[in-house]
Amino acid sequence: MRSISVDRRSACNYIVGEHGIADSSRTPPLDGNKMTSRLSNIVSRMDKLYEFDREEVKAENLHSGAKFAGVFAGEHVAATEFVIGAFFVLHGVRLVDLLIGLALGNLLAVLSWTLICAPIATRVRLTLYWYLRRIAGPGLTAVYNVANAIMYCILAGAMISISATAVGLGFGIPVPPLDAVYPASVGWIVLAFLIGAGFTTLAILGFERLSRFASVCSPWIFVIFVAGALAVLPTLGVEKDLSNLWQVATTRIWNGQPSPGQEKFGLWHILFFAWFANLAMHIGLSDMALFRYAKRSSYGLYSAFGMYPGHMLAWICSGVMVAAANRAMNPGLMAYQAAGLAGIGAVLLAGWTTANPTLYRAGLALQIVTPNWPRWKITLVAGAITTVLACFPVFFLKLLDYVAIYGLVLMPIGAIVFTEHWILPRLGIEQYQAEKKGWAFNWNAAIVWVGTLVACFYMPIHLFFRWLPGYFIAVVSYVILQRITDSRRGAERV
Repeated sequence: MRSISVDRRSACNYIVGEHGIADSSRTPPLDGNKMTSRLSNIVSRMDKLYEFDREEVKAENLHSGAKFAGVFAGEHVAATEFVIGAFFVLHGVRLVDLLIGLALGNLLAVLSWTLICAPIATRVRLTLYWYLRRIAGPGLTAVYNVANAIMYCILAGAMISISATAVGLGFGIPVPPLDAVYPASVGWIVLAFLIGAGFTTLAILGFERLSRFASVCSPWIFVIFVAGALAVLPTLGVEKDLSNLWQVATTRIWNGQPSPGQEKFGLWHILFFAWFANLAMHIGLSDMALFRYAKRSSYGLYSAFGMYPGHMLAWICSGVMVAAANRAMNPGLMAYQAAGLAGIGAVLLAGWTTANPTLYRAGLALQIVTPNWPRWKITLVAGAITTVLACFPVFFLKLLDYVAIYGLVLMPIGAIVFTEHWILPRLGIEQYQAEKKGWAFNWNAAIVWVGTLVACFYMPIHLFFRWLPGYFIAVVSYVILQRITDSRRGAERV
């Protein structure tokens, strides 16, 4: 699962920009006035950064499909993959159910980007955050964006925690147990703060260069996933000629036996999880921020470059590694036993290369409620929140449930925007009433958002399945409320 998708080439040059930062080893020491002048210049450059946050992307700024393929391929081999694939093993998934569920679920995710998210993005060329203002009003949009930003910060915090499991090996800092909620030691807190501070600083000081570095690191991280899984196969009893690979996979890895305290998962759990792992991005439309740069909506198909290498093969490799580690949920230990120091580096970099763009996206979401703040300051605030949340291991130890809740909370807004954009004009209902009437809140949208979540909360089905009926509830209820509102205004005009 990736944290976010944004256009790397156009996203946030930050300090480094096109000219880079002067190398202190090549320049003479600066006196106080010169240091102040240099700092002021850096701040001024950061304050001028702008990426069509509040207007349509121009035609000359659109990107080719190859860049979208690279974005998805790079961002979906993330630190969270070490946890998600491992949890499938701990939840007693059978191999056949895993393979079928991942194949179909990831296909549905690709189609959701292609048929739902990308078509809206390429028509309006706006981020969801700004387009939503026209539909829901600035007040409700602010509430949504704050909720969105907090959830991004939690996700980035989970990535920092996962990286901490790798770094902690060298300092003897234990990974909290599966049922942990609070940090188990002072060492874990210190480690989370140090890694979080580092990630935040790097996100502020060099996003463009770091994003390029991430595009180089991501293929290597993917190789570590595959190489690590292959390396531990002999410890699981697989012969050199792989003749008994299927037997070992079905009896020692995905054997249908959940670990103590873990719920058993089947085909439908895997299929729906693969589909909604990025629910907020495709069905929830957050990836309008990415696809507003696409030349055509068919570019949504490039998401397959992330879904199948990252959300299928990487999850499978992670499952192999956790089985070899005696089902211990410790990403750092899993990677170290499989690939040595290269595995440790892979976990650390996987957290780094995905936490940074997640902080960027949180900054985008917060910018609408802090319109006079430059993005670097917002990123600093988001990083501080993320670092505090990273201290709580519950966010990565309960990652599967968090991903489900995260997508569920944001899903109704995606349904509202989809309905407003495509369905209302076909029914003859006036669009963008909040914008035209100057409403701070579209109360119909607020009622649908809250009402859908309440309905989903009381559904007597598994958490993973609730978003789909919830989506239809949101669409139908919003149409009804908007029809009533539109009819009343028509009667008043008469």
